[in-house]
Amino acid sequence: MVMIKVTSSEARKDFAGMVRRARKGARYLIHKHNKGIAAIVSVEDLALLEVIERRRDLKAARQALEEIEREGTIPWDQAKAELGL
Repeated sequence: MVMIKVTSSEARKDFAGMVRRARKGARYLIHKHNKGIAAIVSVEDLALLEVIERRRDLKAARQALEEIEREGTIPWDQAKAELGL
């Protein structure tokens, strides 16, 4: 599906129509001064993005655990000192 680029002014004028079309699969990128600031997508697209985000978070967590297993842990006092706490 193609992302439709609209200005924030255009989005304000046709918000209800954009939402109605997004329910049917349209995707909108709202921009201001030629810079993307927001998007309107269907709930299904949002759910897919959330699944992707959870998978990415899970991958990062697994990598962190592998690093801990490789490098071991440090004492709490040392961690606080390194973090300036």
